[in-house]
Amino acid sequence: MDGSGSEDASETWWVACLCAAWCGVCREWLPSFREQARAQPHMRFAWVDVEDEDEAMGDVDIETFPTLLVARGGEPLFLGPIPPSATQFARLLATLQAQPAPGAGLPRHARALFERLRGEVLPRALV
Repeated sequence: MDGSGSEDASETWWVACLCAAWCGVCREWLPSFREQARAQPHMRFAWVDVEDEDEAMGDVDIETFPTLLVARGGEPLFLGPIPPSATQFARLLATLQAQPAPGAGLPRHARALFERLRGEVLPRALV
């Protein structure tokens, strides 16, 4: 945010956990996800149930939970599963914040998925 209190959309950070309500690991990890959201107030954290948002997920099939989608502005930087570890999660976010551009291993469908989710799904899924 700038001094006027408005947020520059080109620098908005999104951290979306792509999960499923039936996933016990996701339910156990939710408190750590929320804790990281409190620790990173400049980022927007969203908890997205992939089954509830089937249409927005498109052809993307999430096979491993939890899976994170992290973007800065309109640019996805990371899409992939992570261990449900608060330490590794914090380390990943720190690494991505220091990274000037998307990583080389970003799945090609990451941008399209982020665009589908960014419109309505992510804002209503904020934690």
